[in-house]
Amino acid sequence: MRIHHLNCGTMCPACQKLINGYGSWKKPAKLVCHCLLLDTSVGLILVDCGFGSRDLQNPQGRLGSTFLKLARPTLDKTETALYQIQALGYDPQDVKHLIPTHLDLDHAGGLSDFPAASVHVLEAELLQIVQPDMRDLLRFRTVQFEHQPQWIVHGQTQTGTQSQSQSAKRWFGFDAIAPIAELANDLLLIPLIGHTKGHVGVAVRQDKKWLLHCGDAYFHHSQVTAQPRMPAGLRFFENLVKTYRKPRLQSLARLQQLAVQHADEVSLFCAHDPHELMRYTSH
Repeated sequence: MRIHHLNCGTMCPACQKLINGYGSWKKPAKLVCHCLLLDTSVGLILVDCGFGSRDLQNPQGRLGSTFLKLARPTLDKTETALYQIQALGYDPQDVKHLIPTHLDLDHAGGLSDFPAASVHVLEAELLQIVQPDMRDLLRFRTVQFEHQPQWIVHGQTQTGTQSQSQSAKRWFGFDAIAPIAELANDLLLIPLIGHTKGHVGVAVRQDKKWLLHCGDAYFHHSQVTAQPRMPAGLRFFENLVKTYRKPRLQSLARLQQLAVQHADEVSLFCAHDPHELMRYTSH
């Protein structure tokens, strides 16, 4: 399996000091949309999608004025997964599977660029789209799903519901689901509930070590160290957009424990930290 780390959307909210934890009070911050492109025996797999080409064509309609004013995304077409996949020499038609960590607009925008691909989600995550409550209606951009994605729904192992494609597994003490039978030993969904109702991490085996894409289960690299030093602005945002407080904190505590106790076996990263993205793309 070959793994590419992509930034599929840069955002520049106000105040570098409050968001990134360093630099200027006046300069804008920088956040990324850290995605993975996996070149596998069953085709290309995209983990998280960032912003898509349709978001760039209609940002007001697809992303909304509030998000545009606060997050200030650059909306650069060269950052879309579609563009980058082509730039790497791949055919977008070879993207067979999409695995969003969750369905917030900065993770799901690129789904519509690959309409024929299977989209793997937990049942609880999909229900926020197809049977939304009032909070879900305010949070999720249903226009991003008007192309009718090819959903493949997986159950959360703690409910006793099995994955559609594989039985439940255990991974470093976490519940896990193998979404694609042919890659059952190399690709797993790890339920990390809290940010949304069906949020997952995605574990990918790379040689003798695992990568764990944690999505928005945390936002700053220090949160999974022995000495967290979360920037105040980012902490406020993280608490503002949570769905369930207690499960989110439990997921975070378990990730911190995993990172500290199994650093030689697992490498963790979240969706929006530019420091972590640089770790994988600077060489």
